[in-house]
Amino acid sequence: MLKENATLSPTSYSSWNAFVSWVIAKFLPFFVILTILVFIHEMGHFLVARRNGVKVTVFSIGFGPELFGWTDRHQTRWRFSLVPLGGYVKMLGDADPSSGRSADDGLSEEEKTQTLHSKTPLQRMAVAVAGPAANMIFAVVALWALIAIKGVPFLEPVIGKVEPGMLAEKSGLMVGDKIVKVDDASIEDFHQLRHAITQSTGKDAVFQIERAGAQLTKTVSFYETDTATQEKKTIARLGIAPGEPHYVRHNPLMAAFYGLSLCWDLTVETINSLSRLVTGKSGSGELGGILSIGDMAAQSTKNGISSVIWLMALLSINLGLINLLPIPVLDGGHILLAGLEMVRGKPLSVKAQEYIFLAGFLVVAAVMLYATWNDLLRYKVFHIIKSWF
Repeated sequence: MLKENATLSPTSYSSWNAFVSWVIAKFLPFFVILTILVFIHEMGHFLVARRNGVKVTVFSIGFGPELFGWTDRHQTRWRFSLVPLGGYVKMLGDADPSSGRSADDGLSEEEKTQTLHSKTPLQRMAVAVAGPAANMIFAVVALWALIAIKGVPFLEPVIGKVEPGMLAEKSGLMVGDKIVKVDDASIEDFHQLRHAITQSTGKDAVFQIERAGAQLTKTVSFYETDTATQEKKTIARLGIAPGEPHYVRHNPLMAAFYGLSLCWDLTVETINSLSRLVTGKSGSGELGGILSIGDMAAQSTKNGISSVIWLMALLSINLGLINLLPIPVLDGGHILLAGLEMVRGKPLSVKAQEYIFLAGFLVVAAVMLYATWNDLLRYKVFHIIKSWF
């Protein structure tokens, strides 16, 4: 879906105005897509919280100071905030937007019954899981609509883009190469190619390719060796993207089936990627941040509405699954703590919860900073800034 000429390299810009234009071109589509996905996620929390008798005081798109907003008849403040990199719903009695700590001092007895912390562990689990569930439902509906209108995308195992500096380029793979085999596995479509790449992590793989009618063989090493220590570091990403898909039309019922199937495949693929990252089977340098996602959003916008819907479905699945990780401040952390309360018969102490949520915040912040650092290096931002002086 991503074309070879879709990416604008920031290294080609030598002036501040040109660089700002490049950033806006990448970030504006990203912010629009993120706002929609965050709204869907938070709406899941909002609806299930209200269904369980929890009063929601704030529904915010973005963080930080409010830019504008309004208050509805239920006394919920709907707001757009300064930093458009997420969102939250704040419930009555919450000490912070993450709903990690209770602050119900000064509330009447009736108001205390409307706080999230007054509800049973199962009710709190339901509220926590509702956000990721909303993202997954959106992904299924988006894929169903895309398939019903345009058809099932079939991606030939032909390279449509090679990322500069990545493993594919270093191994001699080129745009237009058709991958016929990886080791002994025949490759019929791009999905099989992705699976073969996953299976090749940490070892040498022999790629049989067709290039301009000629049969070629390329050996791709999914690892790099430290010259000083001779230690092997695994590489999970090849650094390629498919070309334009072919579409096969189906009736709405079959489209729903294919939408569910495709959502499941993308979910499994995302879980495998997260698992490789957590276990160290894929290099931490492959972790992408806002610039990487912004690049994807900008490219999908250029490729048309179908590409945008596809990307939104993929990002929605990622957003849902990442929020289910058992890290405090994420939804998975709330589910974990509610489960512990069910097992113990009582919640953890307030002090313990404060430390746990602080640790969770630090972990999430560290990952985000590291991903941002990778992006700064990947897009040579420091090199661009240096060229201005």
